[in-house]
Amino acid sequence: MSFFESDYYGRKRPNYILYLSLILLGVAIGTLFAFALGTSLAREKEEANTYRIGEKANPPSENIINSREDEYPVVAIAEKVGPAVVNITNFSADFFNQAQATTGSGVIIDKDNGYIVTNYHVVRDASRIEVTLMGGESYTAQLVGGDVQTDLAVIKIEAVNLPEAVLGDSDKLKVGEMAVAIGSPLGEAFAGSVTQGVISALNRKVTVQSRPGEEVTLNLIQTDAAINPGNSGGALVNSRGEVIGINSVKVQRADVEGMGFAIPISEAKPIISQLISKGYVSRPFLGIYNLQDITAQMAQWYDLPVGIYVGGVFPDGPAEQAGMEPEDIIVKADGKQVTSFADLQEVLKSKQAGEKLNITVIRRDRQVELEVKLGEMPDE
Repeated sequence: MSFFESDYYGRKRPNYILYLSLILLGVAIGTLFAFALGTSLAREKEEANTYRIGEKANPPSENIINSREDEYPVVAIAEKVGPAVVNITNFSADFFNQAQATTGSGVIIDKDNGYIVTNYHVVRDASRIEVTLMGGESYTAQLVGGDVQTDLAVIKIEAVNLPEAVLGDSDKLKVGEMAVAIGSPLGEAFAGSVTQGVISALNRKVTVQSRPGEEVTLNLIQTDAAINPGNSGGALVNSRGEVIGINSVKVQRADVEGMGFAIPISEAKPIISQLISKGYVSRPFLGIYNLQDITAQMAQWYDLPVGIYVGGVFPDGPAEQAGMEPEDIIVKADGKQVTSFADLQEVLKSKQAGEKLNITVIRRDRQVELEVKLGEMPDE
């Protein structure tokens, strides 16, 4: 028997099927183990990340609220500021002594003392002022003080547990920012109405009628957030829930849509402070009246300088004491060129009663320099 024959027939043949089955079984077990291990590690990583982001495995409810504010900011603004915006009813008598009621809005700015800021025209000539809160409670309010020139007023109610609005800084506003108007358009039936828009423009000069025969020019914020009759005195709010304006005026024309205006809160704050402390706003008094702007065209027609024509001077007033006369034409104030009454008002805004103001006038083709010691404007 040869070697090959002995080796082949002398040993058992290997079982290849068994080997193959064992290999396949090992691969399957390894695959399952790797999958289980990977899933476990991924779950642990996800839980670890969740803990790091939310600081706790189960995030607190305030995180959910913050997420809601990001998604629905106007809802959060309405919930925060809305309760501090009130409905105001002005009960008065008309020309024929017939009782009438007009409505507007106001903003609670001091919950401890019950102070509410609104527009002066909302409470003007009222025999009784009624304030209705968001919850329906009504109170009789007292007028603390009002100012025609800025169309601002402060009223006061005796109440406890009042909400209070936070006043912001309108000097930091930028065109395009979110703006939310809150008030009572068309009266108490629509109290707490919320409209959304943007800051359309800043420093708009708008002339409005303060009372029959009298006009005032206001420096206002323009917004396309809907402002309607009854919104006057309500709040214009930024994205942080801060009051940045007191809604005041709307352009009411058939060909105009979305042009509302609000008094900047940064300009309103010193006025509000004086109304609370004094009941009126102390302003420098020059003592002249019947003023007429001499435009460039008028100056050309009548051979006059551009400036302000003085129609009258109050007897023994600051201007008369300084030597000013009727028919003088004011051309400069503290060295600044004056071409209109608005220019003179801008100079006077930086002055206080008792301070001196240098005025240049043209009198019968002669330039005259005057030094006026300003008085305090009489309380209206």
